[in-house]
Amino acid sequence: MASFKIFSQSDILNLVNTRKGETKLGESVTYHGQRETISVDSLKQSSAKFVLLGIPEDIGVRANYGIGGADTAWKPALKAFLNLQQNSFLKGEDVLVLGEFEITENPSDDVNSLRNSVKEIDDLVFPVIQTIVSSGKIPIVIGGGHNNCYPMIKGTSLAKGEAIDVLNIDAHTDLRDPSEGRHSGNGFSTAITDGFLNQYRIFGLHQNYVSEAQLNFIAANKGIKAAYFDDLLSNEEDAPSALQTLLKGVKLPLGLEIDLDSIVGILSSAATSTGFSLNEVRQLILTAKKEFCYLHLCEGAMQLKDGRREETIGKTIAYLISDFIKALRPRNAEQPSS
Repeated sequence: MASFKIFSQSDILNLVNTRKGETKLGESVTYHGQRETISVDSLKQSSAKFVLLGIPEDIGVRANYGIGGADTAWKPALKAFLNLQQNSFLKGEDVLVLGEFEITENPSDDVNSLRNSVKEIDDLVFPVIQTIVSSGKIPIVIGGGHNNCYPMIKGTSLAKGEAIDVLNIDAHTDLRDPSEGRHSGNGFSTAITDGFLNQYRIFGLHQNYVSEAQLNFIAANKGIKAAYFDDLLSNEEDAPSALQTLLKGVKLPLGLEIDLDSIVGILSSAATSTGFSLNEVRQLILTAKKEFCYLHLCEGAMQLKDGRREETIGKTIAYLISDFIKALRPRNAEQPSS
């Protein structure tokens, strides 16, 4: 059904717009080379701490009755990131651009067929994540649907040898019934059921989109806590402070999930007219003060199947990637002399 394409240096440089007197990140990032397989030993040969890869698919979204298009965010995001400036704030050497999953499109409208395909994607993705984490690196994954949180959590858990904790900045719980079959709405409930997810924190959850069944599931599970966006609007506490309150009791390893449909103005199947601004999410990343073991950015789209299009998605995701790297690898930039 699918495979993983390991990027060569030329694959990366073909996306870089070079300019005399400047160095772009894409000219300095590391790459895996011409090896046909990914192994712990081969990844350890790179000094980079972060491994960037893409899962361009929208099968999980469509399997959850959503609008397709989540497969279109990865390439513009990668291009935008590779064309950021290399400087004392951000260095390409910190990042290994690994490649992308090549997932065959499932054109069916039958949800059972789509959900079977999502299960196949799970089985394809988690071993790659497991290998990256086992090598001591931090994966940064651009989706794709939020169904891919499950193989992210599973692969990380297997690499760490324990269930992990996860922070999810999201308008939705994604705690639907796993017995429905795999889709973008039940990745976290599946991870809990399978024993890979311990403490689960949802930040920015919208009360209007939580079913009674999900509320009951949260109430019955001591490992799940949520901070509602509706409450953030009415409370005097600012969002970074509220996040620190929510994160009390979580332990490392801790994964970071950001569903882009939590941000106002981002094109996605579940695009919202109310939610966090992009700057607020950037601030949450930069002030979280947690050693996250991975970053998963999902659900964004450059073009949806209904024709809607958003040209700035690549730059949006590039900002979030660079913020994540800066937060974990803070740098004191050399100030130019006056």
